[in-house]
Amino acid sequence: MTKRTRTQGPVIRREAQVQPTTTDQRLLAGKGDTAWVHTDPWRVLRIQAEFVEGFGTLAELGPAIGVFGSARTPKGSPMWQAGVEIGRALAQAGFAAITGGGPGIMEAVNKGAAQAGGVSVGLGIELPFEQSLNKHVTLGINFRYFFARKVMFLKYSKGFVVMPGGFGTFDELFEALTLVQTGKVTSFPIVLYGTEFWAPLLDWIRNGVLAGGYISEADLDLVTITDSVDEVVRAVTLAPGATSGT
Repeated sequence: MTKRTRTQGPVIRREAQVQPTTTDQRLLAGKGDTAWVHTDPWRVLRIQAEFVEGFGTLAELGPAIGVFGSARTPKGSPMWQAGVEIGRALAQAGFAAITGGGPGIMEAVNKGAAQAGGVSVGLGIELPFEQSLNKHVTLGINFRYFFARKVMFLKYSKGFVVMPGGFGTFDELFEALTLVQTGKVTSFPIVLYGTEFWAPLLDWIRNGVLAGGYISEADLDLVTITDSVDEVVRAVTLAPGATSGT
């Protein structure tokens, strides 16, 4: 008995998997179920569109540094003001500043970069609670998907500055550390700003993770920790491949 077979592009369907209509028939049907716009194949096109939009927008950005930190940092606080100073210093050194485009540290960094006449980039993300790009972003993109947004940060940043924050900040930090450790990205400085905040984490990594043999001694050298804005700029500027536009 001959099996029913239908080829749909790269997909082969047989027997019960054969659909009653062809792809063209469903495309040209005047009306019908609109649930298809929420299916996984359609999401692939949305994901593709996000990459195309991101690459197209940022391709000519020039040297840039990604800065991460909490959206909950109070405006005007010492850490918020440090964000402004870091954004300003990066712009003055010839770097665009890339943040998540939200409030808190992100807004502070964008403000400093914009005030200094630099490119102030915001890569926003769709979240369950309302959050729009802050007013200091001069070049912004909103993403649906975290992974597409992360690729943009890593592709167009020459290094990361990580300020105090929560789970989202930790996620970006440890992903960057993993990529550097495994050689997926090279010559990529990672600077932790705020020794009081970060020192306990580094102590735990040294006394627990390193002591347990889960990382090597050299892995501890993947980060620089500082309270100095000048040191932040020096660390990202002197790294190989991090040439600024000045």
